[in-house]
Amino acid sequence: MVDVHPLRYMIDIAPDLERFVFDGRVTIALQLDKSVREVALNSLDLAIWRCQWAQDDGWVDAAFGVDPAQERLTVQPPAAVSGPQTLRIDYQGMINDTMGGFYRSQAKQGNTTHRMAVTQFQESSARQAFPCMDHPLHKAVFEVRLTVAEGLTVLSNTLPMREEPVNLGRKRVVFQPSPRMSTYLLFFGVGPFELVVDQQDTRVRLAHLPGLGHTTGPGLEFGRQALHYCETYYDIPYPLPKMDLIAIPDFAFGAMENWGAITFRENLLLHFPELTSKAGEQRIFEVIAHEIAHQWFGNLVTPADWKYLWLNESFATYFGYGVVAHYKPGWGVWDQFLLTETATALTRDGLQDTFAIEIPGGEHVVINSSTAPIIYNKGASILRMIEGVIGTAAYQAGVRRYLREHQYDCAESHHLWQAFEAASTQPVTAMMQSWIGQPGHPLITVARRGDRLQLRQERFTYLDVPTDRTWTVPLTVYTWGADGTAQRQQMLMDDSRAEMVLPPDTRCYKVNCDQAGFYRVAYDDDANLAALGQQIRTGAMGVADRWGVQNDLYALVRQGRVDLNTYLSYLDHYATEEAFLPLAGIAGHLHNALLVAPPEPRDVIAARGRALAARTLERIGYAPLAEEPHTTAILREQLLWLGALWGHADAVAFGEEQFERMAADHAVHPDIAKAVMQIAARSRGEAVLGWLQERFRQTPSEHERMNVLAALGCFEAWPAIAAALDFTLAQVPPRNRFLPIVALAANPSAQPHLWDWYLSHREALEQLHPLLYERVLTAIIPFGGLDREEQVRQFATPYMESHAHLADAMRLALENLEINTRMRGTMEG
Repeated sequence: MVDVHPLRYMIDIAPDLERFVFDGRVTIALQLDKSVREVALNSLDLAIWRCQWAQDDGWVDAAFGVDPAQERLTVQPPAAVSGPQTLRIDYQGMINDTMGGFYRSQAKQGNTTHRMAVTQFQESSARQAFPCMDHPLHKAVFEVRLTVAEGLTVLSNTLPMREEPVNLGRKRVVFQPSPRMSTYLLFFGVGPFELVVDQQDTRVRLAHLPGLGHTTGPGLEFGRQALHYCETYYDIPYPLPKMDLIAIPDFAFGAMENWGAITFRENLLLHFPELTSKAGEQRIFEVIAHEIAHQWFGNLVTPADWKYLWLNESFATYFGYGVVAHYKPGWGVWDQFLLTETATALTRDGLQDTFAIEIPGGEHVVINSSTAPIIYNKGASILRMIEGVIGTAAYQAGVRRYLREHQYDCAESHHLWQAFEAASTQPVTAMMQSWIGQPGHPLITVARRGDRLQLRQERFTYLDVPTDRTWTVPLTVYTWGADGTAQRQQMLMDDSRAEMVLPPDTRCYKVNCDQAGFYRVAYDDDANLAALGQQIRTGAMGVADRWGVQNDLYALVRQGRVDLNTYLSYLDHYATEEAFLPLAGIAGHLHNALLVAPPEPRDVIAARGRALAARTLERIGYAPLAEEPHTTAILREQLLWLGALWGHADAVAFGEEQFERMAADHAVHPDIAKAVMQIAARSRGEAVLGWLQERFRQTPSEHERMNVLAALGCFEAWPAIAAALDFTLAQVPPRNRFLPIVALAANPSAQPHLWDWYLSHREALEQLHPLLYERVLTAIIPFGGLDREEQVRQFATPYMESHAHLADAMRLALENLEINTRMRGTMEG
């Protein structure tokens, strides 16, 4: 209702952690711009039993109606009203087990079971905890009061103003008013939390369950560092009196940026010194930085509609890497950005069924396995491209201007572009509309004609999709002369065709310098591609560019434009490669090719993989070394497991030896622990299943539990696979049940069995949180559906009609299956 504005919510909640219900009362101060006879609020799964309207002489009952299908509560005042008004609603609700709204979580430590109730409101689940206007545009101030049992800790966005005893051993905790903010950023939670306060900045606190205090140090310290970095970069002080980092056992997402009360999965906040790997530590820091960046980008300035959600998530993703890179300059963070964010986004965005970054929003936009790579990964990559165009100083000035002009308010995409234009004097709006307003990204096809490059752009898709779309492409080119001297050229390509004059004596050229642009490149010039190979061999080309050449080439293999043997032969140019980024990228492509290939060609692919693993592991060592580069540890873990999968005997022998130590309760370095368990599962089979199950039950570390679940997806024989899946459904908590299934989808031995297993256990899988169930579908179908495509499609068509909320994920999975089927067909041919 555009004429109704919430100003303040006063929320009283009394949760019962034994019966998992709560009593609620919300008092809403409203501003009505014109006379109205009813007010519409959002409400879902709440039992409304009384609505009252404030009048001069007290409260008057008001008629109301509930529309469950529309998630709407309509309240009629006694007469038409306008101006300032106050509405009070009494209701009851369930503390659910769906990891959304106001939900319950629990953790067992020895003989003690810890129960808690917490909220997760993004993007529109506040309505499950209290009637409200549940859209980011409707910002208001929130006052929260919770009545709970004595001895429990209560947390919300702000600090408590007071605690007061009530009857029967209960207390009421009254919190300070929040800043003006959207409903999805509100948080309240109750449980046996313990708080650790940072000694250098007492605003920063970390909440954890009892017995986990020793795991809080790195997260607490980096939280302080990230907060200080953001305050300096944005030049706007953090506006709340505290910032809580809260570890929650059951959590569907990775983390949530509730203003002043950030929630995390335990493995993304708590660091076990003997169990958390370097990759796990880095992931903790990235997520902390991402969520703290949101305290400005998203919380202070909020998207005016869910179609602008990318303003939150893209920026927090990109900025999060920058914070980690600032404090950990030796970690190779920006190389990992290309591998994790840009490559993922290009792969997802290359599907015919993709989205614009500005996804049409309104009441709902669902963050799922289909939309997230666009909103998070692609958007972050586009921001990296913008910063490359306008420069780091102008980029920072634009960010500061955007935040200052729209703080405590809502914004749209054009507001950010205008801020960048004012800071840089460059036509950012004209350039960026093509990148966020239309789906997909370009393929730049380039050929040399004498002293000129002829360039052509078209939309890149793995499947044929005729389109006349074009982008305003910030095109960059490296050229190398006969004497080896490199030059850099650039142009703005805003038409379907363009030309660029080459410097005299140009020997070869490489488009997309440092992989800063979000586009693919195809060279219609075999001689140039071969010359680039020589640049790769000699190291004359930078690491990001060496990665980019083969990454685009493999995309063309999946597209069908280049055959796999051409890609495999081109890898000869990387025979002496030592850098993390190209090696990790190549290993991932060889793994993907092995999953797609029919049985006969797998030996050729595996042989390439074995050679890569052997020479790299011999160089860096099979065992971790003190003071080794951060990315070396990450690469070793990847190549130990994939090397074993490809049949590298030394990797298997090393993994077996280390597992013997692990099984005898001797410490194994956390940087190789997951790979060791994966190798043992594959080589020893069902004999280690019991050990893995017991390890899963006994470890206090969520990070190690997830490593065990990854190993459960690595068995080779079907009886062991089936037993691991039975354990998964019976004993793994719903939050993590998808993990062994996703791992099995990346296991060639499991592929032939997965589709039939899915059909037999579909009802159990459908009970998962929708986001996690989508992970199952998008993992199983593209590989488990090979050689049974028609059967899968016959199932999927009516299933999408009856499960409309899963249609995005199902279409994504089916298109990837079609791409894999076509690629498999070229291998068979």
